[in-house]
Amino acid sequence: MNIKGKTILITGGASGIGLESAKQFLGEGANVIITGRNQTKLDAAKRILPLVTIIQSDVENPEDSKVLFEKVVALGGIDILYNNAGVGSPALNLGIANEQILRNAIYEMNVNYFGVIRLNTLFIDMLKSRKESAIINTTSILSLVPALEEPTYAATKTALSFYTRILRKNLEILNSGVKVFELLPPVVATEMTAKRNDKKITPEQLVKALISGVKKDQFTIRVGDTKLLYIVSRFFPKLAFNLVNPKKIYASLKY
Repeated sequence: MNIKGKTILITGGASGIGLESAKQFLGEGANVIITGRNQTKLDAAKRILPLVTIIQSDVENPEDSKVLFEKVVALGGIDILYNNAGVGSPALNLGIANEQILRNAIYEMNVNYFGVIRLNTLFIDMLKSRKESAIINTTSILSLVPALEEPTYAATKTALSFYTRILRKNLEILNSGVKVFELLPPVVATEMTAKRNDKKITPEQLVKALISGVKKDQFTIRVGDTKLLYIVSRFFPKLAFNLVNPKKIYASLKY
């Protein structure tokens, strides 16, 4: 897929992977629109990347999503929708069973899964009307193997992975030109993972792999350890589970 001259909308674009994506897509000659909930972070991103267009919007909020769509229409539309926004709750403590666990789970599902479907539904006709267009959905290494500490996050990304594959196939059946990419990152060094001691890659490395995959029409883009875990999980599922969930984390899940 050709990126130069395309207009891309990146959700969660004010920091981390989203901000790095904005930087690299601009470097490829794309026009970039970023969204996020936090206006202060968006303003800071604008100072770093003056060429980006910023729009405050929360993917969890249906009304925000409709307003975002209207603003994008007024700007001339987009060619690529990059569903990058995502949230993760604190590690699940097995000694606590309260309403906060449920609230966290609902929030994660609303942002990571339903928020993506909401935007795809709003923008799909626009994307279908373009000569060459795409949807990029960010899933996770945890869509391959679940994590004891992040059950709902893993579940949301697994759901999104299945949805992404079916969306791609449905569009193929309809002879649509909309390309559907799935990005499966390993653990990435961002705000969300700051307290984790796992092996991490940088947002720069991840986005570089993403852009390379998009250019090659590589619809499933596995990066770093995700490549190895994909193979291990297929042939040695118990080993894969133990790699993601080493014994040392068990103690943190107790009282």
